[in-house]
Parts: sequence; C-alpha cells; structure tokens
Amino acid sequence: MISKFVREQKRYTQENLRNIFDCTAEKTVAIIKKLKEYGVLKAVKATDVQKDMSDLIDEDIEVIDVEIGENEFLYVFTFVGVITVSDCVLKCYPKYISNVAPKTELKQIIKVLERYNAKEQIIRMYNDNSESSAFNLLSVMIFLMHDYYENGAYTNTQDIIETNGSGEILWDKTINETFTYLSNNRQYYTELFTQKRINDDFDYFKRLHESIVSICSKELQDADLLDLFDILPVEVSDEELDDFGETDYILYRIQNELNLQFNTRKQLLLKTLYAYVTHSSTLADIDCFTMFGTNSFNLVWEKVCAEVLDNQLQTPLGSLPISLTNGYNPNDLLISLIEKPKWNGYKQDGSEFQKIAKETLIPDLVSIHKMNNSQQFIIFDAKYYNIQLEQGKVLRGQPGIGDITKQYLYQLAYKKFVNDHGIQDVKNCFLMPTEQQNVIVKGRVNIEMLDALGLQNIQIRLLPAELMYSHYLANEKMDIGLLRL
Repeated sequence: MISKFVREQKRYTQENLRNIFDCTAEKTVAIIKKLKEYGVLKAVKATDVQKDMSDLIDEDIEVIDVEIGENEFLYVFTFVGVITVSDCVLKCYPKYISNVAPKTELKQIIKVLERYNAKEQIIRMYNDNSESSAFNLLSVMIFLMHDYYENGAYTNTQDIIETNGSGEILWDKTINETFTYLSNNRQYYTELFTQKRINDDFDYFKRLHESIVSICSKELQDADLLDLFDILPVEVSDEELDDFGETDYILYRIQNELNLQFNTRKQLLLKTLYAYVTHSSTLADIDCFTMFGTNSFNLVWEKVCAEVLDNQLQTPLGSLPISLTNGYNPNDLLISLIEKPKWNGYKQDGSEFQKIAKETLIPDLVSIHKMNNSQQFIIFDAKYYNIQLEQGKVLRGQPGIGDITKQYLYQLAYKKFVNDHGIQDVKNCFLMPTEQQNVIVKGRVNIEMLDALGLQNIQIRLLPAELMYSHYLANEKMDIGLLRL
C-alpha cells in the first residue's frame, strides 16, 4: 500500500494528487470522487487568491463533476486523521503544521483524537443493527488491537475434577463416591475430589480472536500505521479465517456465544468480531474506504483549550475562587448568568406577553484565576485559524467580524457579575494553535466604538499545540500566566 502525508486545507491540483496517489489519471479521478463523496475533500476555483488561502469558506466550495486532466479547480482536504482509499493510505495532518512529514506530531494528534472521540468511534465501528449503519474497518482494527493489549485474548474456562488436587474440595462427590475410614468416631478420607478451573487454550473463540488480531496487525503494519497509532505488532496465530469455516458458520457460532455471555467486555468483543467477519475485507481492497479522525478539528481544539485552561463555565458559583456576594445562588452555574433573549408579543386585547428563548451566547471558555494578588476574569475563544498578521503582508486567516463582536458581547454579558465582585482585571483573548514551542504574543484586535463602552481589546495568542496536547492527554492544567495577558 502507498502511504503518504497530506495537509489539511492545503490547495492541491489534480496533478499534485496524481503524484501523491502514484496512479493513473483515471484512478486519480476515481479516488477524488470517492473522497468528495465522503465529504473529506472539497473543490475550489483555481485562482491566485485561493492558492494562498489557509482556511476554507463555505462560499468558496464548488460542486463539480471531476474530469480527467482538468486544471480549473483546486482540491482541499477538510480532515485530520487517517484515510484509506483504493490501496492508498492518506495521513492528514493539521493546517498549522509546516513540516511535510510530521509523523511525531500526527502520532500525538491521533492520541488526542482517540481520547476526544473514543466512544463514538467504538459505537460506529461495530453497530450493525440496520442497513444504514456504516462499517469502519480501520476503527475496528484499532479497537481490536487496543483491546487485545489491554485485556488479552478471549478466554473460556474448563472445570477439571482431580483426585487430591490443589483446587476446591468437592465434598458431596467425595462423600458419595469414596471410602470412609472411621477412627475414634471420626471420619477420614484418603482421597478427595477437587475442582480447578483452567483456560481452554483450544477454545474456538480464543483461536478466532487471536487469528483476527494477528491479521489486523499484519495489515496495519503493511499500511505503515502501527507506529502512527503507537501499537506494537501482534503475531500470536498463523490461522486464516477460512480455517474456522464458512462465513455464515463463523457468524452462527459467534451469535450463539453472544447468547451465552453476559460479561460486558466479552459481548463488545464478540460484536466487534461479528462485524469484522461480516464485512471481511482488507485495507488494500479497491472498494475499501475507511477513516479515523475528524473533519471538525476546530471542535477538538476547543475541547483541548477548555480542559487545559480550566474552563469554569459549568462550575457552580459557590465553587469559584471568589467570595460570592449576596444576590447570587451558589448552585447556579457561571454559564447561567448570560442573559437569554426575551421575545415580547401582543395579545388580542393589546397587552403584552413574554417568551424567553432557550438559546443564548455561549463562550468557549471562561477562567477566573489569581494573578499578582488579584483576580483575573478571562474570556477565551479557541479559534482554529492560521492567522497572517505580519508587517508588509496581507492580513488573512483571521476570525471574522461576527467572532470579534461576540467576544465583546461575552464581556458585556458578565459585566454586572464582574463589577459586583470587584474584579478589576478583565481580559479577552483569541487562542490559536502553532507548531512553535512557546506561546507567541501575536497582537490584538479592537473596534473603537465598542472600546468606548469600556470593553477590553481582544488579545491574540498562539499556543504551542504540542504542549497543549501533552497537558490534555495527561489531564493537566496549563499556567495561564504563560499567556502574558
């Protein structure tokens, strides 16, 4: 299999993609169509402006039919993770990384994706209750590998009865089936029946599990994915699926075993094996298309920032690091202080009635912490952008006017709470990822008519993504003081 790196949001020509896929023009078009069909590749007009863009706007996307050799359009990957398509492995890395083969960085990002979306991946990969359910071979393989290293091979036990063994004594069997000696009115048994439980190494499902795990390991190794997912190879069986019978027979055996097992882990494993056997194929199959990752990496970045920078929006007011004043319920959440729109209508008699909307402004994260013996109230907005804010260069890749005005409104929403608690230091900040190793103080953005309301400029900080991910994976907080707000 061909294994190549591609960059999210980079503009590729059809010829570029043909070189990456290392195939004919006809096959290149077929792969492009498949990627577009699954929503991980978009087309835009081939203009000089588009060639320099690092973000994709919905209005720029073109709905086209791909033709061989055309050069009117550029193609943009909107996915971070791993895609396998038509004997080709595409390792899609985030747009802020400039290294053309960032294996180490992508390994860490894969771990972040696994933590962020592990439950959804598992549910999608084996749920086969309806015809519309999707099967993701790559997710199945990775789940089986992780499960094997965490729990070992599938086991079934046998109960063995021995004479004078080391297991539990079977008194009923001993009394009824052995000779008893009496001495001084006491009973003595020269032989005791004992029972011990051993694992059945020749169990059908143990062998099937080890066979499938070994097959998955070999395929992932051939696709150059074992190291990327930080998985060691498994070679515990040389049996093939054909050795266990026809597909229908294997599925029949698994279904019967499912009816007998009540252990949650065994049920999950059996269902996954059932899905694997049902859709038995390989990553190299021409029709195989699998994905492990997300086309919404901005949501991952928001989650990482929220956890690492101690988001307190869902924290009860009584648990915040401030002395709560009268008039505030300690059990209310910080997010609940943001006012909701009130819709006023008129009755037939001309009097008014009011309806309160359910939705309102929701910041990405708010953090209150102590800085220089005083409290700081910081409103963060995690922005997955590649901003170009350089002297002598065109401004691009920046958040839009809606993002800026919302950030001002977040401060307005909390203005009363901040004043009531005497918090003098309020900060507003956009957080963007960078491949650099240190926090970069990039600049600030402001709108003068809103500055006149006493609202803070919005600071711009580029955060080292590698450090943020390390904290996220270790479930640690980052020192907000490093941002130098």
